[in-house]
Amino acid sequence: MIRVGITGQPGFVGTHLYNELGLFPDEFLRIPFEDSYFQSEDKLRSFVRECDVIVHLAAMNRHPDARVLYDTNIGLVSQLISAMEAEKVTPHVLFSSSTQEERDNEYGRSKREGRRLLEEWAGRNRASFTGMVVPNVYGPFGRPNYNSFIATFCYKLTHGETPEVLQDSVVNLIYVGNLCKHIIGKIREAASNDVQVIERDSVPYDFEKKVTTILGVLENFKSLYFDQGIIPVLKDKNEVNLFNTFCGYIDFVSVYPRKLVKHEDPRGMFVETVKLGIGGQVSFSTTVPGITRGNHYHTRKIERFTVIRGKARIQLRKIGTDEVLNFYLDGNEPCYVDMPVWYTHNITNIGDEELYTQFWINEWYDPSDGDTYFAPCNNTENYKQK
Repeated sequence: MIRVGITGQPGFVGTHLYNELGLFPDEFLRIPFEDSYFQSEDKLRSFVRECDVIVHLAAMNRHPDARVLYDTNIGLVSQLISAMEAEKVTPHVLFSSSTQEERDNEYGRSKREGRRLLEEWAGRNRASFTGMVVPNVYGPFGRPNYNSFIATFCYKLTHGETPEVLQDSVVNLIYVGNLCKHIIGKIREAASNDVQVIERDSVPYDFEKKVTTILGVLENFKSLYFDQGIIPVLKDKNEVNLFNTFCGYIDFVSVYPRKLVKHEDPRGMFVETVKLGIGGQVSFSTTVPGITRGNHYHTRKIERFTVIRGKARIQLRKIGTDEVLNFYLDGNEPCYVDMPVWYTHNITNIGDEELYTQFWINEWYDPSDGDTYFAPCNNTENYKQK
């Protein structure tokens, strides 16, 4: 069992990495970290003492005073080094630097010099160190106006605002899930090798595009999906990742359940449930009263539940949080709820008759790579209802 601690655990990349490590409970033991540990020497020393691996993500990305930003980031590195040397421990440290290392600004300089300080620590203590030079990271749940321009664009497009392009440059981008997989690969590699490693690791990017090109893709998602409920054409994995990122900024409580148009005549009723530009798999289920299906989540799949007969409650809970969202659907007024990534979800028949539900998912089920992880939705009484 490899004991892994993440400084900056509550942050954007930290949250995703903590959750990704949680998919391998027999391999990794996650050592909890709180930002307040940097205000307590005893807590920070206790933290480093428990870790075989430390992923140092804690950093300030933006501040009006560039000097404060620089001093803060160098200070965090120095505190971490002091704690490890005081405890005489040598965990494998992975440091998240940035491609901005080469730029003449205080943020880039803080990352470059922070990496140098940790390299020197590893050299004099015979420890292993991986200095990751990371491209621009994007993904669901990042902070708008802080973590990524993509986070800002997605938030504005889903909240009635208009994004602005400040500089239309070509940007190298990596999806946060792929960055986490890269980090986990580095941890495994070092754990299987007894030789000390001190390395500068240039993390490969997924793709590069101009800012205006990415905005155009996101605007298409808004027009088709957000405004009309149509699943857009997604040409490759990068567009799937952009789409899942976009969906992560939707205010689910105000959007779902989304009603469908009924076409009725003497023969009965006709309803279009999924309009899509990609393939996938359509299925349906019947559920007897009182029974719950699901209680699992996905990290990449796009999925839609449409109730076509009976009464149902759909629950969503973001992994790592306690708040449960409840949505009530009735087949007499056909409607659907889409399942965002990293939200565990279920559906319960709350009526007196059989529940008929149609499911669409964007990929066929592969038992060797199911992307389905079980976790209960309703492990709390903190509910929001709609």
